[in-house]
Amino acid sequence: MSISVVIADDHPVVRTGFAELLDTQADFEVAGTAADGAEAVRICHALLPDVVLMDVRMPGMGGIEATRLLTGPGGPKVLILTTFDLDEYVYDALRAGASGFLLKDVTAERLFDAVRVVAAGDALLAPAVTRRLIAEFTRLGPGPGPAAGSLSALTPRETEVLRLVAEGLSNVEIAARLVVTEETVKTHVSRILHKLGLRDRTQAVVTAYESGLVVPGTRP
Repeated sequence: MSISVVIADDHPVVRTGFAELLDTQADFEVAGTAADGAEAVRICHALLPDVVLMDVRMPGMGGIEATRLLTGPGGPKVLILTTFDLDEYVYDALRAGASGFLLKDVTAERLFDAVRVVAAGDALLAPAVTRRLIAEFTRLGPGPGPAAGSLSALTPRETEVLRLVAEGLSNVEIAARLVVTEETVKTHVSRILHKLGLRDRTQAVVTAYESGLVVPGTRP
């Protein structure tokens, strides 16, 4: 099955370049392009793409607000495009519901892999990136997030797994820490996302910090 993609960027060269790259792959279909966030929202509501490559800084409605409007139930997955590695705008976009981010100088293979990963429902947020995201929480401080009581649906083990995810550990590292199989960790993560109504691992990290389960600068 093909993965439909919308590309939102105010630079025509960037839009054209990403579109041409994606068109080289048989499993991708570039459904449309947009020059700003408002146009991206309109196109996505009309075409219902699987993934949006979303620039952050665009005239008029920017990528963060567009991401917030698009990432509801049944909405597309959003990959943020940025020139800088996890700048403050990317942090805000992740909080708004983005599934991950890509640098604009990404290689073709990395771009293809990223689109496929988020289209499959996974977050494009490697453990090293999670640790940088944690640094942003430390610098910017917590924002308005879900109440701590929203975590009450989790079992003690699921709460422990969520805390380790927020610490930046991979599934393999969590499995070693808890002396369980990697498949067991994947099951726990899946149940955490379902119980908390979260889209992916990225939102799980954000929720862990904004609920107060994990405090920046401390270790479990």
